Amino acid sequence: MKQARTLTDKELKRLLAVIAQRRYAERDRAMVLLTHLAGMRIGEVAALTVGDVLDRKGDIVPEINLAAHQTKGAHARTVVLSTRMRQELRDYMAWYRSNHNHKRSQQLDRMLLLFPTQKRSGFTANTACYHMFMLYRDAGFDGASSHSGRRSFLTNLSQKAVPLKVMMELAGHRQAQTTMRYVSVTPDMKRAAVEQL
Repeated sequence: MKQARTLTDKELKRLLAVIAQRRYAERDRAMVLLTHLAGMRIGEVAALTVGDVLDRKGDIVPEINLAAHQTKGAHARTVVLSTRMRQELRDYMAWYRSNHNHKRSQQLDRMLLLFPTQKRSGFTANTACYHMFMLYRDAGFDGASSHSGRRSFLTNLSQKAVPLKVMMELAGHRQAQTTMRYVSVTPDMKRAAVEQL
């Protein structure tokens, strides 16, 4: 089975530029970036609620604690959010509040879906997969799918020499070989390897 295409930083910027022209750009940007910058599965992204990303004071949490029912394989896991991803979620929540007619001082219902569809219902894992596929297709990326973000995330970590055990934890994998299947070997990685000799 052919694996999903990984994206370079330049290609991710191009994808985000295409998304910026769409009707639900803020939502789609945040969904895509959670896969690319936090390594989340698209089903996990679709299952997120407001309470998963906001602390009691209304700020973005540093880590998302996914319950077993939100993950593949029904194993609870923690998703660590970078400073950049937390800021992306702050920006998204500002749009979310204005789009749902909530003022900053109003308490949002923590059980609301973080990424509603245009009909205000939620994405299923399957509809979110299809939605991601269409975003990549519209940006001209053949071979890209909802798994492209996770593959790009793990490939970038590998390129930065992040230890395998850390990558496994960040991906929520229990087996090293599962994590390694996600990593693409890029020409830059090969060049950097031989330069160390």
